[in-house]
Amino acid sequence: MTIVSISLVEARSRSAALRSPKVLQEWQFEDAPQVRLGRAPDNDVVLEDFAAVSRYHLTLRPIDEQTWQLTNLGTNGTFLNSQLVSQGQVVSGDILQLAKDGPCLRWQLILDQPCTHEQNPPQSLFCIHCGEPVVTEERFIHQYQVLRVLGLGGMGTTYLAWDKTGSLTGKPITLVLKEMNADLLSVPKAQELFEREARILKSLDHPGIPQYYDFFTEQKRKYLAMELIHGQNLEQRIYEKGPVTPPQAIAWGVQVCEILAYLHSLDPPLVHRDVKPANLMLRQRDRQVILLDFGAVKEIGTPLGTRIGAEGYSAPEQERGKPRPQSDVFAIAPTLLFLMTGQAPITYYRRRGQQFRLDVADIPTITPALQQVMTKASHPDLRQRYPTAQALAQALRGCG
Repeated sequence: MTIVSISLVEARSRSAALRSPKVLQEWQFEDAPQVRLGRAPDNDVVLEDFAAVSRYHLTLRPIDEQTWQLTNLGTNGTFLNSQLVSQGQVVSGDILQLAKDGPCLRWQLILDQPCTHEQNPPQSLFCIHCGEPVVTEERFIHQYQVLRVLGLGGMGTTYLAWDKTGSLTGKPITLVLKEMNADLLSVPKAQELFEREARILKSLDHPGIPQYYDFFTEQKRKYLAMELIHGQNLEQRIYEKGPVTPPQAIAWGVQVCEILAYLHSLDPPLVHRDVKPANLMLRQRDRQVILLDFGAVKEIGTPLGTRIGAEGYSAPEQERGKPRPQSDVFAIAPTLLFLMTGQAPITYYRRRGQQFRLDVADIPTITPALQQVMTKASHPDLRQRYPTAQALAQALRGCG
């Protein structure tokens, strides 16, 4: 980008104009194809108060980034650096005088030099000087500029990206961009899960679920763009800061139940199938829990599918490939256990008759009332559990 700056200065000669005179008026033009000067009102620079200036006195057109071509049209002539010219080449810093006793104009070119992004704080995403992304290599996927890799998994790569165009929300935003691994494009089940996550996220509208932005294919790879949640997942938080108190775990558990209640109320109901601390993000701005990763979501009534779920968090019927809404209810109990102990729930399963059950009776920090709620929520027989996420939320509130 080139900006032309023309300053009307308080001087009657080139030598006076060069001594940093007072600027009476200034005009600026960005990437202009030409600039016209004269007394007529349709000029780019109108000098109606100077009788010696012709109605259409001169035009200037760019030759290259540094040089412009001057063409005089005025009756009383044009002086370029005190030399009378009919045509000439103008560079930044030159002085133009329209007629011998006419106005003096200082010509300047302001070139938009690329920012070097120097002296930015470590790990800065955007330059504090120019506001552009700080990246070692510029890479775009569709309209989204990749800022950094957030994670690598079996299904693909997750990027932090920037939508400069503002086409999604009306203003530039950072977002999460999930890329499906190229080697999974020939695996129908992997494609089904990835596309299902995009389709289901697009249909959901709840403050505890990330907002869907876009789904597209580029160079035979599938991508899903969604809202970036600033915060920390509960698994990371426990590993870094240690277990939380039962009241805090209960408060988070109630929030998760409210999100699940929304999913289970849809037609057909949606079962998340992967409720666990790593998929629960504590949003920084309001400390609300957000449920992530909808790649395993199952619509009730659709054909039976692959067994999905984390060890220690999956209900028995889900392990058999027959998830129900109560399967998500089951996962709340081992999630609470991890939040309050920091230990893997699988270590707390004990054989009871023909079944393995979550046993929290010997954990002193868990009150008898909360033990009873967790035991019921994680019952191997879904008919013996709380029938809905709302019912579990109500029971948890009674333990606070």
